[in-house]
Amino acid sequence: MKRMFLFLATNLAIIVVISITTSIFGFDRFITANGLNLEALLGFSLVVGFTGSFISLWISKWMAKQTYGIYIIESPKNSGESWLLETVRSQAHKAGVSMPEVGIYDSPEVNAFATGSSKNNALVAVSTGLMSQMSHRQIEGVLAHEVSHIANGDMVTMALIQGVLNTFVVFISKVAGFLVDQALRRDNEENNGVGMGYFITSIVCEIFLGILASMIVMAFSRRREFAADADAARIWGKESIIDALTQLNTIMDRGGVMDDRAKAISSFKISGAKKGGLLSLFASHPPLEDRIEALKKLP
Repeated sequence: MKRMFLFLATNLAIIVVISITTSIFGFDRFITANGLNLEALLGFSLVVGFTGSFISLWISKWMAKQTYGIYIIESPKNSGESWLLETVRSQAHKAGVSMPEVGIYDSPEVNAFATGSSKNNALVAVSTGLMSQMSHRQIEGVLAHEVSHIANGDMVTMALIQGVLNTFVVFISKVAGFLVDQALRRDNEENNGVGMGYFITSIVCEIFLGILASMIVMAFSRRREFAADADAARIWGKESIIDALTQLNTIMDRGGVMDDRAKAISSFKISGAKKGGLLSLFASHPPLEDRIEALKKLP
């Protein structure tokens, strides 16, 4: 899921940049001037944690457009664009959300995603590969799934979860940095502020713990994928979604065509990761087989 990769990468970058900036301006020395001020640190961690998360959410649609060169359909130029726009319009109406922006990006991979800061400020984007390798019925299933993400407010929910996790990441990293710095100090050295041990340890911990936090976010994301499938089935019928996932599974079994830009983030795609292995812990989507099985069990 491209939206999740962009969101997590932007979030982690913002956290690290804010931490470095505040260190330069002396905030870290302020909270450690007389030992570690845990109350001030917790407040700081909350501000930084949710700032990183909500800035990532706020710019998510812009980031997606810039990164993938998404062409937004405003005045359809052909029957395919007209059909795509009207399908999303119909599904958004059934789901009870405002009409999102609809776009296409040039890529041979079979993929689609929804992103945006709210239910009323969203974007649904599909690849040219998906448009050329799936039937209208299958594309309808994919679009219904993405519209369900918007209706469920999944991006906002993920931002809140990420904000909480960010708070713990920043807080624990600063505590670890302080403890390491104190251990490295000489017995006769004045306990006034902090040294390089604190700054280096804090940044390393923020990156490492940020990656672990991403694993937790991904686990929650996989649960939301099942929910989006189920909601899409209710508003559009489960057969088109099952058909789409089956077709996608067939394409992936044949080797599939993957955009070079997406090779490093294959676990974030709608195809998901294979069961087992380290990459499955970072997958934003469950294995296709599990999603198909869950849909078949729906009434």
